[in-house]
Amino acid sequence: MSRRSRPRSFSRERSRRTPPPIIIQRAPSPTVVLGSEPQESPDAIKLESVQDGKITAVSLYSTRAEITRLFRVTVNAALNQIVVRGLPRVMDQESFRVEGHGSATIHDVTLSPITVSQPVADVSSQALEDLIMSKKRIQDALGRNQRSLRSLDACLSSAHERYPDLTKLSEIVRAYESAAAELEDSVLELDTRKKDIEKQIQAETARLAGTGRTQVNQSLNIKAMIGVFAESQHEIELALHYAVSSASWKAVYDIRVDTNTEKKAIQLVYKAAITQTTGEDWNDISLTLDTSNPTFGLSMPTLHPWTLYIRPQVISYSSSPHARSSSFASGPGMPFQPAMLPMQAPIIIPQSMEHRGAEVNSKGAVSATFTVPGLISIPSDTFSHNVTITKLSLESVMSWVCIPKKDTKTHLKAKINNVSEYTLLPGSAHVYVDGSFISKISVPLVSPEETFDCPLGIDPSIRITYHPRSKKISKSGFYTKSTNYVYQQRITIFNSKTHAIDNLKIIDQFPLSEDSNITVKHIDPPLAFPASESSSKSSSKGSISASNSTLDLKSIAPVKVSKGVVAQWDGADEVESGDVPINSIGKEGKLAWMCSIPASSKLGLLLRWEVTTPVKADVVGL
Repeated sequence: MSRRSRPRSFSRERSRRTPPPIIIQRAPSPTVVLGSEPQESPDAIKLESVQDGKITAVSLYSTRAEITRLFRVTVNAALNQIVVRGLPRVMDQESFRVEGHGSATIHDVTLSPITVSQPVADVSSQALEDLIMSKKRIQDALGRNQRSLRSLDACLSSAHERYPDLTKLSEIVRAYESAAAELEDSVLELDTRKKDIEKQIQAETARLAGTGRTQVNQSLNIKAMIGVFAESQHEIELALHYAVSSASWKAVYDIRVDTNTEKKAIQLVYKAAITQTTGEDWNDISLTLDTSNPTFGLSMPTLHPWTLYIRPQVISYSSSPHARSSSFASGPGMPFQPAMLPMQAPIIIPQSMEHRGAEVNSKGAVSATFTVPGLISIPSDTFSHNVTITKLSLESVMSWVCIPKKDTKTHLKAKINNVSEYTLLPGSAHVYVDGSFISKISVPLVSPEETFDCPLGIDPSIRITYHPRSKKISKSGFYTKSTNYVYQQRITIFNSKTHAIDNLKIIDQFPLSEDSNITVKHIDPPLAFPASESSSKSSSKGSISASNSTLDLKSIAPVKVSKGVVAQWDGADEVESGDVPINSIGKEGKLAWMCSIPASSKLGLLLRWEVTTPVKADVVGL
């Protein structure tokens, strides 16, 4: 094969014998030419990146991709200049390198933009000229037929004036219809032939245009000139590796929940949403997704000196003449004060140094690489293409929460435990409960063995009734009269499920007194506010310090109400984990019942409290 001949296109079926496994010497750092294109040798082997090569592998990161494009080319026993045109404009030229197989040595690599756009060559053929002539004849015939139709219409319009005899006029009309039908059939046939000819002209023009040099694709306007020396004529494989921007992927999820399954009720479909606008279509490639993001030129931060100093005292000048004259006086026991000199330059106070804020890196974000099985195609467009990475069965703990005073609907939530070996990256998720779409949520960064909360919407199978509140009033006291109000609030819960549920939280509240003349007593459930250690008999063991006082954890322990029901201040179960400070427990009067309800069963809750106020006091909020 001569140097001028074009190499055979890369075939998917690698039926030919693989060249000897002699690794080509790695290419030196490419020379980047920013001006006009460097001169190509007349004997250069010219390759088009898209037509003559094939992308065999893509490693996709969060903001960039690494491409491997393979070429097969026959080189001669000499120094060969191989020109590869049509590399992507978004390529990181410093990342470009050349490798391959075959008995050859790479001498140099040069990258440059294709700056001059060459118009399509003015080429023709006898077939194209014949088609154009046929089209012209058809157009002329169409014109004649159309003029004949217009003439017939004109004759028919004036026939009633020239032939008043109705019998003669009827013959003329029949002749008109026959002639017009023939002309219309001829026009229809000629129009069909014209469209067929135009398609043939377009096909022939496209074929001829392929033999000439087409205009430069602005998204693929980089070319590489590679010098390869070979001792004999044979076929080699060239592999171009380069990084490109305008390619990214992000994690998306489908979370499917089966409320009728107790163990591993969560099915999580881990997917990647891929977008690439590099100008190259990725057809039938081997795709690797990487959760890490390569960094280039990222250096370690440096610490600047942290200095301490005493801020100088600034003394203002007085407008009094006596004060100005006294500023020059000094003597025993009176130190000289240079700041008082009227002609002295003012003291410049240095600006306070601000400490650099810490850059927090997410903990547990283990880098992972996902190899998508099989081959995949991702076109260069603006659309997002979803690729499934894996399907995971995860463990979860279901919980139900309702605030019936505001809304009797019960909200379902799952605490999902990532028992897989995969790190879940931040991303959006579509949540399906028992096959129905519920909501769209955001999944945080979740490492293996970590948990995250997933709201699952409303559970209609838990029905809650918030009954009308009852009130009893009585008076007490001999000298100081007071009014006692006893309130009672009933709540009924019905579990219509075919299985028992745990972790049902019902939240309500006691009123709070902001006046010393108003007292509130918690009757049912009998919850007490957190007590300090000095007022309790508990030891310091198991207590926590908050707001300059030590509060006893035992004073906020849950109170058993009935079988499967305990009451506590809302948030008390999160004190030991540090999520809620102990000194905030009970301050808003909110309490919570933690309930377990058997299948198809009802449960009743009771909230009672007593409010004592002075007689005839106008109390707001009762």
